[in-house]
Amino acid sequence: MSSSVLPRRAAVIVFLAFAFAYFLSALVRAVTATLAPTLAQEFSLQARDLGLLAGGYFLGFSATQLPLGTWLDRHGPKKVALGFLGVAVVGSLVFSAATGFSGLLAGRVLCGAGVSACLMAPLTGYRRWLDPVAQMRANSWMLMTGSLGMVASTLPVQWALPLVGWRPLFWGLAVLIALSMVVIAVWVPGWGPAGQVKADSGAAEAVPQGYGVVWRHPYFQRLAPLGFFCYGGMVAMQTLWAGPWMQRVAGYTALEAATGLFWINVSMLCTFWSWGMLNPWLLRKGFGADRLMAWGLPLCSVVLLGIILAGPQAGGGAWALFCVSCTFVSLSQPAVAMAFPQALAGRALSAYNLVIFVGVFVVQWGIGLAVDAFAGAGLATVPAFQAAMAVYLVCNAGAYAWFLLRGRRHNVLPTPTP
Repeated sequence: MSSSVLPRRAAVIVFLAFAFAYFLSALVRAVTATLAPTLAQEFSLQARDLGLLAGGYFLGFSATQLPLGTWLDRHGPKKVALGFLGVAVVGSLVFSAATGFSGLLAGRVLCGAGVSACLMAPLTGYRRWLDPVAQMRANSWMLMTGSLGMVASTLPVQWALPLVGWRPLFWGLAVLIALSMVVIAVWVPGWGPAGQVKADSGAAEAVPQGYGVVWRHPYFQRLAPLGFFCYGGMVAMQTLWAGPWMQRVAGYTALEAATGLFWINVSMLCTFWSWGMLNPWLLRKGFGADRLMAWGLPLCSVVLLGIILAGPQAGGGAWALFCVSCTFVSLSQPAVAMAFPQALAGRALSAYNLVIFVGVFVVQWGIGLAVDAFAGAGLATVPAFQAAMAVYLVCNAGAYAWFLLRGRRHNVLPTPTP
């Protein structure tokens, strides 16, 4: 991993420190899909309850994004990540001790808030510590690490449940998150003279305060619906609704569904690793984020349409293909970071992440509400799921159309800003 500020060895060490924490955050995020049958049985949860429970993580996550961006720009990734991870330890313990739905929800909200810096902190640091090509690669490989965490949340968790139960799993997660705090404290440089790129005083005075400049930026506005529906929807399917679809529509057993989720996440891991390898070559050939998203994102809508039409015949392989085809939208994150000055990177990334994770919450809960609503209107389980996914497909298509139309209107391309 080449670097314009940190030496190669230091850059690799920093990447590994943050990757460990992000691995755990992804495991915590995705474990709901594997635990859904167990929690539904133990606490008598309905589809909308599962959607709200999974979405509660993203609600807590989203609530912290705006202050997080400001704190990252001001205090740097190390201090902010350590403070937030302490909340994640508490959230894991609260979830493990829950005796009802409210306790589960409180634990998930705290977990979401606590790990909300696990990707934004390193990406903010990479904006200052790495050159643009290395930023694209590091972003993809961070997401690969997240996919590894999601792999760990599937079959390994399913195998561990009969042996230890779901509550001790969260005790173990609390210990591992505390260990990740130690790793970051030891390996990651501070945001001081040794680790910070200093702008000249004139540039520093010109940096605006607050988020107004981010929300008004034409490129940010162009990407926002894609982040909300396409990126947020990809995470929503991967971390929740692919599992219930496989069980309630395709007829999978709990173990078969966990196996399906395992291979979905393995596919995502391999895809993000490939993006990390290919991005430098693609950038040299002139294939930037905008062009790749414009060409690649229609694939996910085509795959989702196929899933809807196939119904019970669409299982884990179809959902793996959907999630893989959605990964083009992951290129938008480093593109947003490079479209803004370094001093605004934390706020730009956190604002975009807020859009993504509000989208995750809305799509997760919204699909649960839609499934229940269509079932209440008289549809059987399979048609109710198909109708809910059709509504989501229309939203996805609208976000892609907005992306294309705004691109023609403004012709704004993300170029690295010093």
